[in-house]
Amino acid sequence: MSSDASPVLWPHAPPHYLGAAGVYMVTAGTYGKEHFFRNRNRLQHLTNNLIALAKQHQWQMQAWAVFSNHYHFIASSPEDGAQNLGRWLGALHRRSATMVNKLDETPGRKVWHNYWESHITFEKSYYARLHYVHENPVKYGLVTHAEAYDWCSAAWFAEHAAPAFRKTVESFKIDRVNVRDDF
Repeated sequence: MSSDASPVLWPHAPPHYLGAAGVYMVTAGTYGKEHFFRNRNRLQHLTNNLIALAKQHQWQMQAWAVFSNHYHFIASSPEDGAQNLGRWLGALHRRSATMVNKLDETPGRKVWHNYWESHITFEKSYYARLHYVHENPVKYGLVTHAEAYDWCSAAWFAEHAAPAFRKTVESFKIDRVNVRDDF
């Protein structure tokens, strides 16, 4: 390759422009959209590790929804920036892949495909995305009320958010939120 040639980018891996501190929305999907986390124990393991590793990496979780083949979350980065997001998600994906591969007796099988993040910089986008993440179990037809889905923060939000804030978030339409969610 000559020195003036542009680098070749891998077309299946999104670039991760992490730096600025702030609030991020993240979506990750399993390899081939396979339902590796297809039962209560697996979903609980993934959810518990998502939350524990967020805390360990100094991210403040604000909303999450975990499914058998993907997850979404919104979290605030540490004050010094978002550079450790890849380490956090790498640890989460290694732990969860090791667990499901052990249960399925398939050591070394690829479980996770990739993750996509977006830095949320507009207040209205933040509210709409919070609502979107909370309502995702309803979107997939898993429950009729998001608070009934055990691997989502909707019930926590309903119990702990100030009523005025909850009303504001729930007033935002989610049908136009642009999120990779074809799982």
